[in-house]
Amino acid sequence: MPHTPMRRAIARRLTESKATVPHFYVVAEPRVDALLELRRQVNESGDLRVSVNDLVVKAVAAAYRAVPEANVQWTQDEMVVLDGVDVAIAVATDGGLLTPVLRGVDRLPVSEVSRHTKDLVERARAGRLKQSELEGGSITVSNLGMYGTPEFSAILNPPQSAILAVGAATQQPVVVDGTLAVGTVMRCVLSADHRAVDGALAARWAAAFTRAVENPLTILV
Repeated sequence: MPHTPMRRAIARRLTESKATVPHFYVVAEPRVDALLELRRQVNESGDLRVSVNDLVVKAVAAAYRAVPEANVQWTQDEMVVLDGVDVAIAVATDGGLLTPVLRGVDRLPVSEVSRHTKDLVERARAGRLKQSELEGGSITVSNLGMYGTPEFSAILNPPQSAILAVGAATQQPVVVDGTLAVGTVMRCVLSADHRAVDGALAARWAAAFTRAVENPLTILV
């Protein structure tokens, strides 16, 4: 089977990224019991339907608002500091992976994140995205949790300095106030560009992301 132009482009970009960008990885393991309960309540309360990924995307934006120093891109001449939080969403299509960018996530309520994400995903799979909708972005969110994948790491999408790989939410033993209990935990792996983001900065971002996921009322608006 000959390579399609899209497959060649994906292969070229990923090979270039892995070969030229110094990746490193930070793991976050937020409990998602409160987030899943909030999602259930929101989806039962009216016409609005939000996904776990919509809430994860909002938590990503909250982490950047808490740690704005991480919202940067490396170039050969300078460090580019980004003003807003634009989040690319990894979308599997018949032709390969596309990453349309959702703009201004930090300024959108979760209802608008859900609506815009559905639109981007539908148009990505129908081959109707504009090139401008695939450019830029602070970070990409790649979620394989719906396939039951517990953990994975992802390759950076330049010029972005980070990509968050989101695994499945699984029940695990947790300690709550010194007592052993069962909680639902989601393992997320942040890949970061070490030229732009140092380890301590990535760890602060991961901690802010964890706080946002575990306190989901703070990310609804």
